[in-house]
Parts: sequence; structure tokens; C-alpha cells
Amino acid sequence: MSKYIKNFKELASTEARKNALEIVSAGYESIDTENVIKKQVWIEQEILHIDGQKFDLNKYEKIYILGCGKVACSAAFYLERILKAYVDEGAVVGISEGVCEIVETFKGTHPLPSEANFQASKRMQEIGAKATENDLVFVIVGGGGSALLCGSSVEHKQGERLYNKFLKSGGDISELNTVRKHISDLKGGGLAKALYPATVVGLIFSDIPGDDYPDVASGPTYIDETTIEDAQKIIEKYSLGEFDLIETPKDKKFFEKVNNIVLVSNNVALKAMKEKAEALGYDSLIVANNLYGDPKETAKFLIEKSKPGRVVLAGGEISLTIPEGCDGKGGRNDYLAMEMLDHIKKGDVFVSFASDGHDNTDSAGAIIDFDTKNDLELKEVKIEKHKVCLDSYTLFEYTNNLIFTGDLESNVSDLMILLSEK
Repeated sequence: MSKYIKNFKELASTEARKNALEIVSAGYESIDTENVIKKQVWIEQEILHIDGQKFDLNKYEKIYILGCGKVACSAAFYLERILKAYVDEGAVVGISEGVCEIVETFKGTHPLPSEANFQASKRMQEIGAKATENDLVFVIVGGGGSALLCGSSVEHKQGERLYNKFLKSGGDISELNTVRKHISDLKGGGLAKALYPATVVGLIFSDIPGDDYPDVASGPTYIDETTIEDAQKIIEKYSLGEFDLIETPKDKKFFEKVNNIVLVSNNVALKAMKEKAEALGYDSLIVANNLYGDPKETAKFLIEKSKPGRVVLAGGEISLTIPEGCDGKGGRNDYLAMEMLDHIKKGDVFVSFASDGHDNTDSAGAIIDFDTKNDLELKEVKIEKHKVCLDSYTLFEYTNNLIFTGDLESNVSDLMILLSEK
């Protein structure tokens, strides 16, 4: 059984499928907010330890907690429990509210920005403005923060229009975030500038494939290396329309007292999954942490890396463009699993899943094996017909291969497992 996968028992119909799902569960457990905070953050003799870094709490006059992202409210809750005797004030915007005693928590909207997000972000700015050079400010930065952190009413309107236009463009998340940084006063290092000259500790819960941590929530605590010109080129490349662009802070003085600490990333999840696979007796190989690409090429790449007795692991997000006039149901993970049906061999199990449990539907992704393909053929289901309009969810409803976890807060991009029995 699994704490995270609701239909674990139904899906674990063979030993190989059970093993694959246990590896999935290990990935989820490694990025669970409570587990991460308890493991990585503690106080010993007035010294705060965070992932190997130390902060003398007696050095600071006041301590604040700010944050944005789907994980922000629960992370603030667990952080406040550790720092309760030291925290003066705080405000975070996430997907829950009223969970802390000291820190104000606001429920915002995601994936689209809104007036509610702006009002919550405004409160964060008000508290942040109180910080002086003698103060310490924790900034929780998580996936979803690009929508939840919203510096103005103008930004939320531009951000909503940008997201809706970009969704159908086929562009990647890095391009989207480049434009987001240049329509915001807070993203792209803007929040770090607003908090200067206080000491800032960014606690990063990364949802970005690979190591591009300045893209998490569009980088409110990182110096931005992109420019207005870069943003404009992307706007023109995808014919996104007109946007009022601003330059991000480039003066390095705003970042001299900023310490960004990555607590959660897909590297963390992949490492935990690798360890679980090896504990189950498999050879394991992490082939990539930032797969961005065509689903056909991604499927072929993973198959090429497989061999009997091996578990191939990868993180990333395939690129999909929604065809005009299509209304198929599904997400990137379901679709990649559907693509993998063309390559799956006897003894193989493939899983692709969203680390936040939400693959554009109520499912987290799908698990398939050679029997899945046979089952679809027996039911005379035409796979190619479902590929045309990306109708992957409906396809796997026929065979009960969808994975259900419910919404989870941490998001470290999509994760993929190809398990091959000996």
C-alpha cells in the first residue's frame, strides 16, 4: 500500500507493477513538505541549521517569513513550528489559508493570477518593507508561485492573458517564465530588491526540470540574466500580442545578502527513486533530470537506455501542442504513456507521473505494461485515434491504468520510470 497512491492496490496487479509503484511512492515521500522541513531544518543552541548552512538567530533583531507557491502555506506552518519563538511576522500566498499562528496565510488562485493573488502579495510587500539590515527574512519559493506572486493589478491581468496565449503555443516553461519576469515588479529578483538590505534566506521548492532554480516561481530571490529584449523575442516568436515590459534588477548589491537553499527538486526525487529501485534489487540509472522534448523522441530515448534488470529514471516535461479544434482529455504524462505503448516489451513497466498529482486532470499520470497494449487490442480501442486529439485520459480509463493521488503540494516537474524485469 502507499500513503500517496490512492489506487495502489488496484494498479499493483503484478510484482513488477508493484515494484514500479513503490518507486513512485519513494519519489513522492522524498518531496513531502513535512518530511523535508523536519529533516533539513533544526535549531541547536540558538543556531539555525538548514541543509548544511548555519544562521545565528541572536544576530537578528526581527525575523519574518514570506512566501509564494502551492507549498507555501504548509511550509510556513512547519517552519513556524520550528522558529515560533523567533518569528515576528509574516505572510505567504499558497493554496490553503489560516494554517499558522503568526504567519498570515492566504489562499490564492492557480494556474491563473488574480486580484486575490495581488492582495495577498501586497500584504507580503507591506511586511517585507519593514525589514531592515539587522533583520532576517525567510522567503518560501515554490511551484505555482509565478501565478500566486502578483505585484500589481496590471500584472495579474497581463499574466492571465499571457498564460492563456502561451498554453497553446508549444513553448517551454523557461520561455514563459522569461516573459513573466518582465511584466512583474517582484519576479526576476524583484522581491530580493524590495527586501534589501535585510538578510534573505530563500527556501526553494523547485518545480523546474533540471537545475534552473532561478525559474522557480519566476525567480523572486535570484538575479535575472534575461532582458527585456529576450522577453520581446519570445512574445514575437509565438505571436502572443502586446505586453508592457519592465527590466529586472541587475545591480548585484541587492543579492549580496541573499542565500538561496534548494530543499526540494526533481534531483531529490530521482535520487530517492534510484535508492528504492536498488533496494528492490534492480540496477538503476538516472538518464536525465531535464527532459524537454517530443514525446516520440522521449519514448525512444528511454527505451534505448533500458535493459533487463534495470530501472531507467528521468525527470522533465514533454512538449505538446494542442491541435486546433481538439478537446481531448489528458496531460503530458498520460500522453507519454500512450506513446510508450508503441515500444513497450514483455517484462517492461512504464510509469509517467506528475509530482504534484495533477496531470491536467484528476489523475497524476498512468502506468502501463505489455498487457495494457493487449487489453486495448482486445477491446478494439484504436490508440492512434486517441493520439490525434491528445485524448490519453479516456484511453487509459478503458484499462484502469490511471494513477490517482489527489492534489499534492510539492511539484518537481514530471517523473518517468521504465522498469525492465530480468
